[in-house]
Amino acid sequence: MELIVLGSGTGWPRRERNAAGYLVRAAGKTVLLDFGPGILRRLTEAGVDINEIDFIFLSHWHPDHVADLTPYLFATRYRLGFTRNRPVRLISAEGFGAFLSALRGAYGHWLDPPEGLVEILERPRGKRSKLALEGLEWETAPARHNPESLAVRLSAEGRALVYTGDTEYSPEVVDLARGADLMIAECAFPEELPVAGHSTPSVAARMAEEAGLKRLLLSHFYPPCEEADLLSPARKFFSGEILLAQDLQKIKI
Repeated sequence: MELIVLGSGTGWPRRERNAAGYLVRAAGKTVLLDFGPGILRRLTEAGVDINEIDFIFLSHWHPDHVADLTPYLFATRYRLGFTRNRPVRLISAEGFGAFLSALRGAYGHWLDPPEGLVEILERPRGKRSKLALEGLEWETAPARHNPESLAVRLSAEGRALVYTGDTEYSPEVVDLARGADLMIAECAFPEELPVAGHSTPSVAARMAEEAGLKRLLLSHFYPPCEEADLLSPARKFFSGEILLAQDLQKIKI
């Protein structure tokens, strides 16, 4: 299993940090976790053709996590470039179909992909759920940020990755993450600037420690994080390895 950080930033535009997006390769499949603005460009910079994408998981529907879904769907209509003939599974919370219909209400048929290309798989809100597809095991659990927010655990070939999406402290996310090989945890704000619905370094670290993890990747940084000490408060709560995400960073899992 391999992870490529495509976007370690947020909705505030910055050259060095794109909005949210992570690429995972596992069991011969290519998975995109969140699709914030600029992720299509980052994919090209990472050498990834959008025809390769087999699964798209959207943790919630704030623009910094989903905005590039719109140009992606538009791009699938360019048949000289988009030649994929296998379905792309789009996984998100209950109600996503209605959200996508609202986007189509603004853009019309220009967001209609080729027939049969996109399969929407809605997952329950408020409880754990499991799904097995093409050698990948998906498990989702509610995160504490927006009503539709989900964290996800992706398992394949004996390895497991957890992505929290945006969340404050969540016992549901802790339970989901138990024994995983790596957790990508949002760390939107430094310790001295806590914001409801988001995590600081100590919150992310506490969840990782309670889940019994050995590796923690902090990501989704707003600008105040750049000048702050993120590692010291995290190390007070987590005894494992702590990484700070950078765009286009590659991590073996």
